[in-house]
Amino acid sequence: MDENIIKRLSDIAMSNDPIDQSLYEKYDVKRGLRHADGRGVLVGLTSIGDAIGYEIDKDDKKVAVPGRLIYRGYNVEDIVHDVEKSHQYGYEQVAYLLLFGQLPTKNQLEEFQELLGRLRALPEYFTEDMIMKAPSSDIMNKIARGVLASYSYDPDPENRDISNILRQCIELTSRFSTLAAYGYQAKRRYYDGKSMYIHNPKPELCTAENFLRLIRSDKQYTPLEAELLDLSLILHAEHGGGNNSSFTIHVVSSADTDTYSAVAAAVGSLKGSRHGGANIRVMEMMDDIKKNVKDWANESEIRNYLVKIASKQAFDRTGLIYGQGHGVYTISDPRATLLRNKASELAKEKGVEEEFHLYNIIERLAPDVLFELHGGKKRICTNVDFYSGFVYSMLGIPRELYTPLFAISRIAGWSAHRIEEIVAGRRIYRPAYKGIAGERRYVPMDQRVENKILQVKQEENRVPTTGPSD
Repeated sequence: MDENIIKRLSDIAMSNDPIDQSLYEKYDVKRGLRHADGRGVLVGLTSIGDAIGYEIDKDDKKVAVPGRLIYRGYNVEDIVHDVEKSHQYGYEQVAYLLLFGQLPTKNQLEEFQELLGRLRALPEYFTEDMIMKAPSSDIMNKIARGVLASYSYDPDPENRDISNILRQCIELTSRFSTLAAYGYQAKRRYYDGKSMYIHNPKPELCTAENFLRLIRSDKQYTPLEAELLDLSLILHAEHGGGNNSSFTIHVVSSADTDTYSAVAAAVGSLKGSRHGGANIRVMEMMDDIKKNVKDWANESEIRNYLVKIASKQAFDRTGLIYGQGHGVYTISDPRATLLRNKASELAKEKGVEEEFHLYNIIERLAPDVLFELHGGKKRICTNVDFYSGFVYSMLGIPRELYTPLFAISRIAGWSAHRIEEIVAGRRIYRPAYKGIAGERRYVPMDQRVENKILQVKQEENRVPTTGPSD
């Protein structure tokens, strides 16, 4: 059987791959491209965005500061406050800022919004041929395949002129929400056995409005629902060049490949559970907490259960309280604060204030529980993933669309990073890996023997192909 062959080959592969963990320290390897104190290894420069959670003092030590998220030099809090004050949708303005490096005027924004609106519909027959004929159980994979398929519909896919790459990036920024929504509808039909609704996007609507319209059977949404989703898109649009998916698009773009290959690689990175899927783990943890904590207002009962989670006695036994801690932010994650404040309005509209207060209590207690239980030199803060899943649940968005929503937002930042790499980087990434295997004497075929330990293990796991049946 093929599975037996694969099992035997897997044993051989596994026997060769383990590396003595002490060697990483011996050779001063920056695992995960991070220094021992958590700082990222400096591999590039960017003017697109910056996530600030600490400063470096005169002794070259990290000093924690309240978190700030910067887009092209502007504090995202100022952007959000202006959007709310003027009663506008802000994601398109942020996409313009990230792509072109400046805040748009009213006329520039209207022109850009109209352009995105005209491009939001997928090319002719794309939905039928590329989505419906090859549905996927995972929407992120469907988005990646849709991005790669877009190459075939592009009249000039290999042209590396910045104007052509910009066109491609604008088209993808506009169409990501449609790709995700249609991919979800195909999944509903072919994997979940439910009805499928394919609505046409409306050019006059913003990204948040269109997405809610496309995933709902009745196409209806409230202004507050669209505003909160728009806020989430603003907050996830960019996070500096050091996050995994933005770094991925820098690396792949540096090899001088096409836009669709580079963006699909970034989608694959974001799909990873260590990157884009964290809010789903938060929701699973919250399901467990709501099931096991009887009184959602009892801080003592909540604290005791958080201690059990952190002590590996409850939930998934990892000791992690999901939605807590961040690689950059220590004192506060500005995205979590902004999302929480807006979420309180929708919680009232949806009648889930009790659940919202449960989140507030956990946000306040969890950092203390983790600090008291594990010690350490620093406290951690609640991150944006803690509230984003709750927001999406209030919006009635299925969990399989949580990470795709991240991609719908982040395509703007990825596009800006791709252009920046081509214009300013201009050198292929080629980091060093130290070979530790050493050299071996070549063994001719007639002198080779199987590894005896592996051979015994393979015999123990081998399934008999002959013999009496039950």
